[in-house]
Amino acid sequence: MKSILFTSLALCTFLAAETPTDGTVLPFPELPSASITKPRLQDSTMKWPAQPTRLPADPPNILVILIDDVGFGIADTYGGEVHTPNLSKLANQGIKYNAFHTVAICSPTRASLLTGRNHTRVGSGTIAERAVAFDGYTGVIPKEAATTAEILKDYGYHTSAFGKWHNTPSTETTSIGPKNRWPNGYGFEYFYGFLAGETSQWEPRLYENYDTVEPPHDDPTYHLTEDLTRKALKWIDEQQSFAPDKPFYMYWAPGAVHGPHHVAKEWADKYKGKFDTGWDAYRERVYQRQLEMGIIPPDTKLTPRDETMASWDSIPQEQLAFQTRLMEVFAGFVEHTDNEVGKLITGLEERGLRENTIIFYIFGDNGSSAEGQQGSISELLAQNQIPNTIAQQIEALEKIGGLDALGSPKTDNIYHAGWAWAGSTPFKSTKLVASDFGGTRNPLVVSWPKGIKHDDAMRNQFTHVVDIAPTIYEILDIKHPKVVHGYEQMPIDGTSLAYTFSDAAAENQKKEQFFDNNGSRALYLDGWYASTFGPLYPWLNAQKGLADWDSAKDVWQLYKLDTDFSQSTDISAENPDKLEELKERFLTVAEDNNDFPIGAGIWLRLHPADLHKTSYTAWNFNANTRRMPEFTAPGLGKESNQVVIDLETKANSNGVIYALGGAGGGLSLYMENGHLIYLYNMMIIEQYTAKSAEPLAAGKHSIEVDTTISSPGRPGTVTIKVDGKQIGEVALAKTVPLAFTASETFDVGVDLGSTVSLDYLDKRPFEFDGTIHSVKVNLTK
Repeated sequence: MKSILFTSLALCTFLAAETPTDGTVLPFPELPSASITKPRLQDSTMKWPAQPTRLPADPPNILVILIDDVGFGIADTYGGEVHTPNLSKLANQGIKYNAFHTVAICSPTRASLLTGRNHTRVGSGTIAERAVAFDGYTGVIPKEAATTAEILKDYGYHTSAFGKWHNTPSTETTSIGPKNRWPNGYGFEYFYGFLAGETSQWEPRLYENYDTVEPPHDDPTYHLTEDLTRKALKWIDEQQSFAPDKPFYMYWAPGAVHGPHHVAKEWADKYKGKFDTGWDAYRERVYQRQLEMGIIPPDTKLTPRDETMASWDSIPQEQLAFQTRLMEVFAGFVEHTDNEVGKLITGLEERGLRENTIIFYIFGDNGSSAEGQQGSISELLAQNQIPNTIAQQIEALEKIGGLDALGSPKTDNIYHAGWAWAGSTPFKSTKLVASDFGGTRNPLVVSWPKGIKHDDAMRNQFTHVVDIAPTIYEILDIKHPKVVHGYEQMPIDGTSLAYTFSDAAAENQKKEQFFDNNGSRALYLDGWYASTFGPLYPWLNAQKGLADWDSAKDVWQLYKLDTDFSQSTDISAENPDKLEELKERFLTVAEDNNDFPIGAGIWLRLHPADLHKTSYTAWNFNANTRRMPEFTAPGLGKESNQVVIDLETKANSNGVIYALGGAGGGLSLYMENGHLIYLYNMMIIEQYTAKSAEPLAAGKHSIEVDTTISSPGRPGTVTIKVDGKQIGEVALAKTVPLAFTASETFDVGVDLGSTVSLDYLDKRPFEFDGTIHSVKVNLTK
């Protein structure tokens, strides 16, 4: 007779039974009962079954650190000019790589890192917010691609994730769920961070496991990256207290240094004046330093600036201070982030855990980001393809504090694309360009004092983020299972890089790797590299002509990487047959990886109305409606709609009635000293407002806000009525076609997180002091 108790225990000990030698794992195997059961209790014997050990003796703790949006030429560890002492410390304790690659963009890199599969194979061909209904681009990591956390947890590891997730469909992020695609659903026993692609470092939209968390409103020193470090060390303390004999796997991926570039002024001021000579000169200096340090081979060429990208000399004198300060803020943000990594490492040392912890410090999930385009005080201007000028931005910035406001809660700033290009020295291009190493090649340092002997030799084997998962499995002697939780597993695409740990000169074992992002694509094959740039220039504002692009007409280049480290010399004319071979092979690999149609990542740039959104067209909210992510909320700022509010006011009432978005862009209906105010914050650069001439009398009121917008991104009109009488109207010269923000929310009765209006920033969350009975929203076309 099998014991029901033991069957229940088996549900918590996946893989506890013997794994068949062919690698198949049966789901939730029952443990054989060790007890003897008789009719009489006195004749029965109770004995717990022994729990088999599935791991090698003394398995290491595993810490994967993933920094965001920082390229090859930023860290001084790799010849850059931003101080990264803790990346250097780990390099001096471990080993470093100069030919490690990512996927050129956030969500895809993370999906590949966590699963060991190519990004489109696991539905992650683009970021979660731009998901479309093609198999490789749905934004859903299938259960047939179990994550390292899922597998390691079932082998006995305790698992946690901190920081940016960005692998949950944007329509599945409300507090009501579904939540099976949140981090906990992918094997992480504990999660503390945010689900979106970015968030304010000062007022982040946080979750702890499945619950929303509000950062302190009254702590002016709060910063998300510091919070993540504290929480990570606290989790380690709990793990060591409650299960000291078990190893841990931690995925620590702060939002830093993705835009918005938020950091305290003292960190930015450390770099005051250091970038006054501009990005062209920065690139020359870094290139020379990389050669001197042996970061790059001695025959490496410095690639030229693309003709479509501005030179430093072309920047008008009156804009130089703005452009240099943006870079100073970014540099301070990078050093601050590395400083927090140092606190994490010190914490491991103080707890006696460092010796047997393997750390993968991946310095960037893609190249440096050109999404600031000309330099920006509101990062999502680029994602929305909204035309603007620097003069317009500087004028708007002056109204909210000038250069000192950069890096603060008042802006969502990000630097000029020229700095991103400089940060990818010596390579071409930036984030979003998968054809060029400026978009995909990032520093990697691996340190494991107990298992890897330090040497100074640079590892130059061609490696990729898909290789991290199989590396972990190899060092733990785990054969990747064929079935996990009832799902037959797809093959691993990565190649373990453990062979490089003890031999810097080991022959490259990775024979092939494909790349694609937004139609920018490439194939690596046995030292050859064929690539084509594709349609999208990330650094161009409101780029025209995307609809005319035809992938079949793209011109390809060919490189031989063993003699051309920086991808500088196209040799396709001398090797036309080899180029055709790689182009044909690319199509085969792309089809196998669900990459078709080529360029699916730009679909929403061409068809913004196809944005994946809720199917609802009407909502009935109340005063308890809080933290509804923008991608799940009514499109109040981009679609025609009617909002009807039933409320009661006090004499001279104050507070937010409803708000959507944040300081970088959004809309808010609020009261100030009895006056009703509507604000459409057009990405900081323009503010459209209407205000009642007289205060509303105390008592019950019906407020109606009618918005008319003919199509996404087009001008619109907002009309406001109180008790049937029009009290205001405002013209919207521009509207957002996609979203105000990546992670801000729709809130009733408060403005949580980053505030839409700076008028009540110091009073946030500016809770309404009356009573809101209902907020009814209807999309009107």
